[in-house]
Amino acid sequence: MTTRAYGKINLGLRILRKRSDGYHDIETVFHQIDLFDELSFRLHESDILLTSTNPQLPADNSNLCVKAANLLRDLTGVQEGVEIHLKKNIPMGAGLGGGSSDAAATLLTLARLWNLELSPEELHTLAAALGSDVPFFLLGNTAYATSRGEQLEPMNLHFPYWIVLVAPPVHVSTAWAYKMLRRDEHAAPPAGFKSVLLEHTHNHQLLSQTLTNDFEQVVFEIHPEIRGIKNAMLNEGADVALMSGSGSSVFALTKSEALAVRLATRFDHAGRVFLTKPFFSTTDS
Repeated sequence: MTTRAYGKINLGLRILRKRSDGYHDIETVFHQIDLFDELSFRLHESDILLTSTNPQLPADNSNLCVKAANLLRDLTGVQEGVEIHLKKNIPMGAGLGGGSSDAAATLLTLARLWNLELSPEELHTLAAALGSDVPFFLLGNTAYATSRGEQLEPMNLHFPYWIVLVAPPVHVSTAWAYKMLRRDEHAAPPAGFKSVLLEHTHNHQLLSQTLTNDFEQVVFEIHPEIRGIKNAMLNEGADVALMSGSGSSVFALTKSEALAVRLATRFDHAGRVFLTKPFFSTTDS
């Protein structure tokens, strides 16, 4: 059984406060992009085995796919194992959610492969235990996320922008980025990403002003080349340019296919470049 695990970008990201449990309350909009890992699953008599095309990716119990499989077995008492092969296309440490998407794909696929009867609520609970953004990848498309990222409201977003994504050869640790941000327990106000995206999608000037990422300041200080990519995108005519997640990838939005192609060519030297067509969701809001 083979499946795809799609990545995401963050259409805005606010870190509102640090919680008493050590996590942070956030506000963001997760938006699925047409960039994916491929996972193949084959039943094994008893073991959980993982191989990957990326030698830098751990294949032990620290890997989210392995954690997802073990979590399912612990919950259900399944004795069967599985062999998982991961073809890794989504850059690691780029703020694109590749590991979380792989974990969600593992949960969904093994639930079918092991003939488990799990409710959407049970799957959501398992996903949230694996990581704050794993629940989003059970849904895909576009969703407004609050709390630590696991509280989701699907959005029927018609998004008329080409996305040019640049992933420089820089790995940014999310844990490091949160530590450097040093938010206290006094909550910052949300930016209202959801309403702006739904009601003013075509107003790129308002989007550019509203869609901010709180991690940019700390990441740009250590990695000025990432700021350089964002500034160059805007100078080249992008309607919006923003870092995704805790970085290091940066994306540009433009309604012009010609500009999108030109931007993709322009930044070919800066890292891996991906081009995604405009997205029109069929998900009910």
